[in-house]
Amino acid sequence: MPGVWFDELKVGQVFDHPIRRTITETDNVLFTTMTHNPALLHLDEEYCRTQTEFGQRIVNSCFTLSLMVGISVNDTTLGTAVANLGWDDVRFPKPLFHGDTIRVETEVLELRESKSRPTQGIVTFEHRAYNQKGELVGICKRSGLQLKRPAAKMEA
Repeated sequence: MPGVWFDELKVGQVFDHPIRRTITETDNVLFTTMTHNPALLHLDEEYCRTQTEFGQRIVNSCFTLSLMVGISVNDTTLGTAVANLGWDDVRFPKPLFHGDTIRVETEVLELRESKSRPTQGIVTFEHRAYNQKGELVGICKRSGLQLKRPAAKMEA
């Protein structure tokens, strides 16, 4: 199991996720149409070329958010998460374009014991996504309910 138990996490711990992802036109159009988002910024190349400051379609920010979290899962919560509790302070300081490659890092911001679930704790992560130029393209805080290491595994 690749995920990390709640009691193995430390505030300030940073995960530099090894998965990188080049975003394709298909990714963006498929995600945008699957989620019924008709925004011209994601679908209409001519409009973007002639009517926007970007000169081309931009990647759907909800896809960027999904990648930031999804890329982090293997190293942080796979098999140890109980539930995602929410996202806060989601920001996209720069757009992503087709052909951009993102990398993600995650920092543990806060840990607290669950008052009602003694085998679990609440962790707050900050996910940060960067493009191939090293520019910050997305950032969010995510809270989740995480399992503690089972007692039988602690003794082993």
